[in-house]
Amino acid sequence: MNNSIAFRTIVFKEIRRFTRIWPQTLLPPAITTSLYFMIFGRLIGDRIGDINGVSYMDYIVPGIILMSVISHSYANVVSSFYSTKFQRHIEELLVAPVPNWVILLGYVCGGVARGVLVGVVVTGISLLFTEIKVNNLLVTISVYFLTATLFALAGFINAVFADSFDDISIIPNFVLTPLSYLGGVFYSVSMLPGIWQTIAQANPILYMINAFRYGLIGVSDIEIEIAFAITAGFILFLTLLSLLLLHKGVGIKN
Repeated sequence: MNNSIAFRTIVFKEIRRFTRIWPQTLLPPAITTSLYFMIFGRLIGDRIGDINGVSYMDYIVPGIILMSVISHSYANVVSSFYSTKFQRHIEELLVAPVPNWVILLGYVCGGVARGVLVGVVVTGISLLFTEIKVNNLLVTISVYFLTATLFALAGFINAVFADSFDDISIIPNFVLTPLSYLGGVFYSVSMLPGIWQTIAQANPILYMINAFRYGLIGVSDIEIEIAFAITAGFILFLTLLSLLLLHKGVGIKN
């Protein structure tokens, strides 16, 4: 019962945190998405034509939606948990009779909630530019939530190791954003030269975007089973690593 109360409290705090400042957390993705669709989908897309049998606008919609889910799931957890450390609120969690898995689950669910909500906003914007016909609803929803969970966990680990506010922006700016753009959001991996196709397959985001694209429009450069296996494997690894870091108090118990 105590664990349930603690979990609900953390999740409520996290959701309340980003909804209270919705002009900063929900409005910018809507504006950015509109620009993506206007510039890439309309202006450039008309010149590119179809990719794998679908219009360029329809092709980039899944990638743009999932890219928003990735960045905001990550950003919510990394900023929130680091702020908890910075403001010394973390001691209240450490002295409370709350298991580490409850703390982790609460923060991850908060990150997933923001990622999913931003994804819904971006999806709504995309409907102004094209019509989305879901090819496989189960695959779409599964990839949606698994991806949000994975990058919420990654944000948590970043926050654990961060020693300053600069540290929580290094990974998103220099790792996460490049990987997202190189993950096949705006192009098919089959369009790349041979060696670059091989290099691109080392990018885990490529598998998630292609699985999500398959769920929405039925097109993918990657086998769906492999995409799910890689995503699930990363989630398991990051979950165990996060729990280990919490148990040892890395970056927390100084």
